[in-house]
Amino acid sequence: MGVTVDVHQVYRYPFEQVVASFLRKYPNSMDKNVIDVKTVEERTDISTGVIYRKRIAICQNVIPEILRKVSILKVPNIQLEEESWLNPQERNMSIRSHCLTWTQYASMNEESVFRESLENPNWTEFIQRGKISITGAGFLNCILETFARTFLKQGAQKGIRIMETLLKEQCGTPLSE
Repeated sequence: MGVTVDVHQVYRYPFEQVVASFLRKYPNSMDKNVIDVKTVEERTDISTGVIYRKRIAICQNVIPEILRKVSILKVPNIQLEEESWLNPQERNMSIRSHCLTWTQYASMNEESVFRESLENPNWTEFIQRGKISITGAGFLNCILETFARTFLKQGAQKGIRIMETLLKEQCGTPLSE
């Protein structure tokens, strides 16, 4: 089965400022669940100018304590891998991330895009699709997927609030036009 959550947001800030804020987003005091983010690979394609980055995030395990009675869920931290392709000339950045923890029981994937808004070239559009599928947990599959849907929706909204706050702090008031 699985759950999917779609997000669409327009930031009223230029693409370059939004991407810079995204890359500095974590860790921060607004989300204590993200403990650390490390860039493990970065390279630029000389012919296209596309910048590739691979980052690993360490996050606190947010699965409710009652569900952590199951031994496979009883881990303190979760690792996520994020790959991004930034094309400064075309003003877009594609991001793919997935969970490195519990891969034999669950798959968590997100695909995101930051791009110049069609509405206004000084704004940035953000589109994200997150998917979680649970397998091999027996009767817990449905319970965990219900939790996953709520977690994805709340996490996406929290991420947008954090980005808005960071953008205001770093760049000032959003552009109205």
